[in-house]
Amino acid sequence: MMVSQELHDIPTATGTMRTYLYRPNAEGQFPTIIFYSEIFQQTAPIARAATILAGHGFVVLVPEVFHELNPIGTVLAYDDAGKDKGNADKFAKPLEHHDSDTEALVHFARSLAFCTSYVGSMGVCIGGHLAYRAAINPDISAAFCLYATDVHSNTIPCEEGNDSLSRTEDIQGELTMVWGKQDPHVSSEGRKLVYANLEKTDKNFSWLEVNAQHAFMRDGEARYDPALAMQMYQESVAFFHRLLK
Repeated sequence: MMVSQELHDIPTATGTMRTYLYRPNAEGQFPTIIFYSEIFQQTAPIARAATILAGHGFVVLVPEVFHELNPIGTVLAYDDAGKDKGNADKFAKPLEHHDSDTEALVHFARSLAFCTSYVGSMGVCIGGHLAYRAAINPDISAAFCLYATDVHSNTIPCEEGNDSLSRTEDIQGELTMVWGKQDPHVSSEGRKLVYANLEKTDKNFSWLEVNAQHAFMRDGEARYDPALAMQMYQESVAFFHRLLK
């Protein structure tokens, strides 16, 4: 399918959130995927990833995940300054604000004539965590989480007992968790902690560890693995086609 793009500024509980919308250039209604970016917000690789997903029959929403902390339209560079700013934003925004962002995105998607009522989440890096976190919302039917950082470590600010690992028991939808075994940001011990918690809470999930480094989906840089990236797109498309009916 060919893809069209739109810009929307969505009201949230913590301010206006710019959201980039990608959708099939075709008649009909399509399920929605909320695609959470890395700390750098909507860079060119994120835009290309969203376009790929939309071309397979989804409306894809890419929100500016740190909209409260930056001017609208901010994109951080893949350099030390961008990394430092993005990490500072990550540790400044509480998870509760991400929760209200997700609520706003679900409401927005369901207001659109070309969207069905079904919504899933997907993300990379901190976005993988936010996709996991979004699944706490009962309106999220499926979450595809790529190398999700900080779930195991409880390092993102939140109220006592409201960290994402502790809230796993509230997830109702199905999860797919994908990890790079050579990822220095999520150790083997950290992955085992997440796995054990999913098992303990009896969640419906799939688990995949691949021989890859962090950010192996990000095209145009040294850690990019095109073959694995293509596999993950195929896995995610099949996953969402199955669950977002």
